[in-house]
Amino acid sequence: MCWYCGGPITDPHPIGRSLRCQTCGKDLRSCKNCRFFLAGTRGDCRETSAEPQADKERANFCDWFSLDEKYRSQSSGKKNEKEKSDASRTAFDNLFK
Repeated sequence: MCWYCGGPITDPHPIGRSLRCQTCGKDLRSCKNCRFFLAGTRGDCRETSAEPQADKERANFCDWFSLDEKYRSQSSGKKNEKEKSDASRTAFDNLFK
């Protein structure tokens, strides 16, 4: 699934640099779709040999790119992240009511 909108990734392996999500148009071969992406680490990447990419949401030529399998399942994606974020925000707001 697309990291941004949760749209299905129907293209076969390997994911080419020019492939975009059919739903939202975001680049699929980006750091945010990679299994090595981890915000907060050096270069936001767990792969120590990879060169840091300036824009984590844009297509790149990283040799270490591997589609994160969580994006192949139907249970993840931006929609679920947004639902969790909304639930957290509501819980936080309720603290001050």
